[in-house]
Amino acid sequence: MANIYGVLPVLEALRAGTKRIDRIVIAEGARDSRLRQLIDAARGAGVPIRREPRVTLDRLTQNGNHQGVLAITSAADYADADDLLTSITPQTLFVLLDGVEDPHNLGAIIRTAECAGATGVIVPERRAAHLTDIVAKTSAGAVNYLPVARVTNLAVFIESLKKLNVWVIGVEQSGATNYHEFDYSGPIALVFGGEGSGLHRLVRERCDVLVSIPMRGKVSSLNVSVAVGVVMFEALRQRSSKK
Repeated sequence: MANIYGVLPVLEALRAGTKRIDRIVIAEGARDSRLRQLIDAARGAGVPIRREPRVTLDRLTQNGNHQGVLAITSAADYADADDLLTSITPQTLFVLLDGVEDPHNLGAIIRTAECAGATGVIVPERRAAHLTDIVAKTSAGAVNYLPVARVTNLAVFIESLKKLNVWVIGVEQSGATNYHEFDYSGPIALVFGGEGSGLHRLVRERCDVLVSIPMRGKVSSLNVSVAVGVVMFEALRQRSSKK
């Protein structure tokens, strides 16, 4: 699914409501009399708006005539985060991603999470990869089976989970508990940080426990998609053995 750029094409796509639009990117300093209409239409449709340097839009459109406006289209519909909260059971297993920006990593994570029986994947609206064609392809079609929801604030969403007695487990190298020594029974949420930066402070502080994956080589960390697989399949192993 191709992205849409140019003020009028994006405005018409919003009005028609026939395209899955992930977010609108507006170039910093963009000036057009129709921008206010476009912004109002995006807000009415619940589509996030971001301001980015013009060179970012040049890159994303391959120097197309974008007029300072780009609509990033989505390869799949997002699930409603509130619906996920109301459907929690003792078998619930969420995967929360704190700033995973590489679409290939997101696609690989969705594929792994679906294979391991996850209930859903939750991503933040800002500073994170979303459901693009690259993600859909890398997921090997898993985006069609596993709910993916996006939230405005991941730390606030974690608080909502904890109120519903979901145990929130952050996965980070600073974690004092070895990942395979933790008990993954009951409703849980596994939280993974982005490439390089790890978990943000507010997210880390809201986790009930931090677990780590021991490293034996000279490289001190795993790719986030690999880390998801390691921890998720340990959780699956434990849960399967208790049935």
